[in-house]
Amino acid sequence: LRIPSLTSLSSAAAAASVPLRQFPLQVNLPHAVRRFSAVNFSAQSNTVEKEVNSPATEDGSSRAKFQQDKDPVITPRSQDFNAWYLDVIANAELADYGPVRGTMVIRPYGYAIWEAIQEYLNKKFKETGHSNVYFPQFIPYSFIEKEASHVEGFSPELALVTIGGGKELEEKLVVRPTSETIVNHMFTQWIHSYRDLPLMINQWVNVTRWEMRTKPFVRTLEFLWQEGHTAHATQDEAEKEALQMIDMYTKFAFEQAAIPVIPGRKSKVETFAGASKTYTIEAMMGDRKALQAGTSHNLGQNFSRAFETQFTDENGQRQHVWQTSWAISTRFVGGIIMTHGDDAGLMLPPNLAPIQVIIVPIWKKEDERVGVLAAASTVKATLQAAGIKVKVDDSEQRTPGWKFNFWEMKGVPLRIEIGPRDVSNKSVVVSRRDVPGKQGKVFGISMESSVVVDYVKTKLAEVQSSLLKAAVSFRDSNIVDVSSYEELKQAIGEGKWARGPWSASDEEEARVKEETGATIRCFPFEQPEGTKKKCLMTGNPADEVAVFAKSY
Repeated sequence: LRIPSLTSLSSAAAAASVPLRQFPLQVNLPHAVRRFSAVNFSAQSNTVEKEVNSPATEDGSSRAKFQQDKDPVITPRSQDFNAWYLDVIANAELADYGPVRGTMVIRPYGYAIWEAIQEYLNKKFKETGHSNVYFPQFIPYSFIEKEASHVEGFSPELALVTIGGGKELEEKLVVRPTSETIVNHMFTQWIHSYRDLPLMINQWVNVTRWEMRTKPFVRTLEFLWQEGHTAHATQDEAEKEALQMIDMYTKFAFEQAAIPVIPGRKSKVETFAGASKTYTIEAMMGDRKALQAGTSHNLGQNFSRAFETQFTDENGQRQHVWQTSWAISTRFVGGIIMTHGDDAGLMLPPNLAPIQVIIVPIWKKEDERVGVLAAASTVKATLQAAGIKVKVDDSEQRTPGWKFNFWEMKGVPLRIEIGPRDVSNKSVVVSRRDVPGKQGKVFGISMESSVVVDYVKTKLAEVQSSLLKAAVSFRDSNIVDVSSYEELKQAIGEGKWARGPWSASDEEEARVKEETGATIRCFPFEQPEGTKKKCLMTGNPADEVAVFAKSY
């Protein structure tokens, strides 16, 4: 089955006229938002697109020809990273295009990765005292206007509802871009006394931001995320919460996703609209661009003052609450793809893989079939009982070699092969996804329950560790320490990250972005010790080093 790349699908979908059903809801976008032209989903790509003449389905929508060619084709990463990324998403069946440009449909395999992320984080949130809630996705526009920097920061990305039920609304509604405003509206009704604090909630929801430049999982008009919101009696408590959550994200990135993020504080220019401080985890992708993989904001009293969210303290005095908000989104799925994938396709860390082990039974003669399938079923049951996520590919329409390539492309960490000789020897063959060829294949692993379970668990742990080690090595080899602006420009020009002392103005920071395309990703929490530093731009004393990089 040769699946066309998402690059090709986008041209076909954009070129076709897709009739939309009429809903009793009209969405009017701000005047600054232009209509999308018939271009690729990812406007960031420099790839020259070729249009595909695809037959229309019965409903008039355009769909590429999935069935006509034989084998999946993935563009090499080194040839065109963006085309490779889109090919992996299509071939690994992670997502497809929605009928509205810039939207995507997350397919079962892609959503299963998101579910694994949810499962881990949801448990951690509850362990730290947070409760799940749900807020409406429609927010009165007047709420957005209450916090000046917030409305200024989000205005170009807002989707507005002006008509409902066939009538013009008295007040236009914003389709949720984030929930600080509506949360504060409710906090004002829920919080009265210091006894009501801290109030700590989280919600798993969809978000709409009308992006001009989109890329599946990384930046889409609508995406999924969790957003936490907390209210506290003191500034110190809010700061402790904001740091606790970015630490939680950092641990998740390292231990579950095998992504060696750099945690730190955003510059004033890059701080979230309406926040006093923004903390971030920054990840280096395979093309050496930075991905902001998660953020935690200390909101101070900015929103509580705008909404008059107050409480009576222990001395009977009225005080404004101190707040935080923090989020991780489906963007993290894109980060996993771009950190670990290779020319063969996806490579998933075992801790987040929907399928950790794929079993491929192999037989030639019909009389071998029953014994091989029975052995495969037994090994599957043994591994499942040990808590390992395993699947048997017993389909008879494809050859074993095709199955090997297919499941490698889907990033399954381990493959177990069972043939007639293995059945006779009561053993299996185990191959690692992260070690290609014969080097990653081991023969003669006993089917005996304790042996095969221990071996598989050990190998899964080794794959998890190996992916992190490789990502750390790649990251560290592509960060350059600089002490002057010329050195910074050279490092960025070579596609690397630059790390150097910084105490210059916001205007100088804007100059770096204009001249190099790079931004301050963060001031890392881990700062070098030793001699006093001088700002790489001005030569003035600098207390911190900053990390600069081009980003998604």
